[in-house]
Amino acid sequence: MAASFRWILQLHKDVPKAARFYSEGLDFSINVCSLCWAELQSGYLKLAFSHSEQQQATQKGYSSLLSFTVTDMNNTVTKLMALGAELDGPIKYEVHGKIAAMRCIDGHVLGLCDT
Repeated sequence: MAASFRWILQLHKDVPKAARFYSEGLDFSINVCSLCWAELQSGYLKLAFSHSEQQQATQKGYSSLLSFTVTDMNNTVTKLMALGAELDGPIKYEVHGKIAAMRCIDGHVLGLCDT
């Protein structure tokens, strides 16, 4: 089975303000919104916002994060690394499954979830 797209994650200094911007400006529905996390939706497209101090995010080179559900974490990580990606920290074993962050060849972050 191919990877399935989950959401695009953006880091924002003020999550509720960003959620309101996308909701009122672009008619996204707000599924969840707190001071630290928001999930918005427009059709099949999902946006997730996480709180981050702007300076910290810029210094670490964060950009939007593409998140995918995969059926085999180890195989997917191995294939992506063979193509030039790098793990951004270890694979984590959470209650709901394995998760990993990788940087693609241009440095953008890919989030992987194996559930």
